Amino acid sequence: MFASDDGGDDMFAEEDSRLDDGAGDMAEGRPPGNHDAEPPGIRGKGLADDWDDAEGYYNFRVGEVLRSPVRSYEVYANCGQGVFSTVLRAREVGGRKDGPEFAIKVVRNNEVMRKAAEQEVNILRKLKGADPEGKRHCIHLVEHFEYRSHVCMCFEALDLNLREVVKKFGREVGINLKAVRTYSYQLLQALRLLRTCGILHADIKPDNVLVNASRSKVKLCDLGSAMYAGDNELTPYLVSRFYRAPEVILGLPYGYAVDMWSLGCVVYELFTGKIAFPGDSNNHMLKLMMDLKGGFPKKMLKRGTFVERHFDDDVNATFYLLETDPVTGQPARTAVSHPKATRDLFKELEAKACVSTDRKKLHQFADFLGQMFMLSPDRRITVSSALGHPFISEPM
Repeated sequence: MFASDDGGDDMFAEEDSRLDDGAGDMAEGRPPGNHDAEPPGIRGKGLADDWDDAEGYYNFRVGEVLRSPVRSYEVYANCGQGVFSTVLRAREVGGRKDGPEFAIKVVRNNEVMRKAAEQEVNILRKLKGADPEGKRHCIHLVEHFEYRSHVCMCFEALDLNLREVVKKFGREVGINLKAVRTYSYQLLQALRLLRTCGILHADIKPDNVLVNASRSKVKLCDLGSAMYAGDNELTPYLVSRFYRAPEVILGLPYGYAVDMWSLGCVVYELFTGKIAFPGDSNNHMLKLMMDLKGGFPKKMLKRGTFVERHFDDDVNATFYLLETDPVTGQPARTAVSHPKATRDLFKELEAKACVSTDRKKLHQFADFLGQMFMLSPDRRITVSSALGHPFISEPM
C-alpha cells in the first residue's frame, strides 16, 4: 500500500532462517507561501466546502503541497480511502530524489473522526516513545499536523499489506512456512510492544499489516480502532468479523488475548491462503470455532452478555445455529446440543504444505496455532509464551 524499497533479501526467495528482532500537539497548517504551491484547481479558494467532498474527505490534487510546521509534502498518489480517512503518498519538497517517501493519513473532516484521530495520535505517540527507533514492528509516526481542518498523520512508507502479499504470492496456497514463522515472530514483537504500553490494537487483520518492498519485514499499522486496556465497552462487533475473538462475540470482558486470537487467524491465512473462520455472521463464527475446538467452557457461557443470542440456558448449553432455509428463504434455527470438534488443524496445514516442508516444524506450527485458538482467553497463549514456543524459538 505504501511504496518504499528499504533493501534486504526477498522473503519468498531462498530464505535465511534468521529472525529480525526487530511530535507536539496538533498544530495549525501554514498557508502556502505563494500561488505556485497550490494547484490551479483550488487556487484562490478559501472555503472548506471547496476542499472537502460531501462526506468530509479531503479533495486532494496530485502535485499539491501539504505543509506541516516541520516540512512540506508533495502529493503524488492516492493509496486508498477507508471509512475514516484517505491515505496519500508523498515526497518531501526539496528532499533528495532518492529520499524517503511518506504515507499521509488525512482524516475526514467531522467531529467524530477528529476525536477518533486524536485518540489514535495519542496511542501512536505512546508507541513511538516506547520504541523511538521503530524496531518493534509497529508503524512509526513521523509527525502529525492539521491542514485545512483535517488531522494529518505522516508515516514511514512501506509497500504492500499482507492481504495483497497472499493474493500476489500465495493465492489459495499460502506462502512458505519460513516466511510465516518470520512474520509471526515480528508480529509477536509488535504485540509485546502494545502490551508494554497497555494498548489493544483491536483490528488485527492482513489488511493492517504492511510489508516492505523486499518482503523481509512487516509492521502492524492502522491503530484507528486501538484503545487502552481496561474496562472497555462491550460490543459484539469489535474487530473485523473473520478475525473476531469468541469473547467479543459472547460479550465477555476482553483484553490482550483478543489480539492474539486475531494474529492466529492472520498466520493461518498466510500459510493456507484461506480464512480460518469465514463466518457470515457472529452466530456462524461461533459454529466454526466449535468445529475446530469443540464446545465452549461453561464458565464463558455463564458470564457473557450476548450469550443468550446464540445459546439456550439449559443444562447442555444448547447452541442454536441460525441459517436461511435454501428452499423457502426463511430463517431456520438448528439446535446443536453437544458441539464437537470436526476439524483437524494439522491435516489442514499438511494439505497446504509443499513436499519439502519440515514435518516437525509443521507439527509445531499446528500446536502454536492451536494455542492461539483457545476459546477461553484465560487459556490462550500469551505473547511471552508464544515467543518461547518451539515453532518460533527453535531454528528451521
